[in-house]
Amino acid sequence: MLTPESTVLQSWHHNARSWIEAVRTGSIESRLQVTDQAILLAVLSRQPEHVLDLGCGEGWLLRALADRAIQAVGVDGDAALVEAARAAGSSRVHLASYEELAEAKVDIGNNYDLICANFALLHQDIIPLLAAMNALLVPGGTLVIQTVHPWTASVGDYQDGWREETFAGFKGQWQPMPWYLRTLSSWFNALDMAGFRLAGLQEPQHPQSPMPQSLLLVAEQNPPITAKVVAALGAD
Repeated sequence: MLTPESTVLQSWHHNARSWIEAVRTGSIESRLQVTDQAILLAVLSRQPEHVLDLGCGEGWLLRALADRAIQAVGVDGDAALVEAARAAGSSRVHLASYEELAEAKVDIGNNYDLICANFALLHQDIIPLLAAMNALLVPGGTLVIQTVHPWTASVGDYQDGWREETFAGFKGQWQPMPWYLRTLSSWFNALDMAGFRLAGLQEPQHPQSPMPQSLLLVAEQNPPITAKVVAALGAD
């Protein structure tokens, strides 16, 4: 029996071609109006030189960063999406599942100034993956996550748990996909347990919408324990 985690990847295998078309034809209104610009500006504001796009999909953000002279590397778990990203000009795109990344089974480089995940963290247990990403950052590196806003998506059921994306309103043939809703406190706890501290929070919103379109988290590496002790002693 398939677990929800494995079903997420399986659904991407089925939906990849439809997703590529939807992104490249500008069919997703929230992306055009709000969220694409939000993640791009959040990344650019940190002035990185070397970026990893975790769950890069068909590579639109890789191309946007490359256009701005930023060295961008992508990784995704679906072969069709990786192929599409490479074909569009992003040569440094790796194929690897999140399980492989969490266990460091695939070399995707290191010493990244910034790692971003744009609507790409849909699994329940993301802490091992985030901890593995932490190890790929330069000291003082940054993690930027854009995800579904839990208040908007909870529909009156504000608690952690599996939900289903049906892709209603999208053109083409789509397979429903499970995804894991995480409350704000759950996001903060996951970041902390993976060795990060929250440095910024945004709620990108269209001026004509009463609700935020997404949740955008900016996290920085927690200082080593020794650094914390020295800082505490210095404060006395």
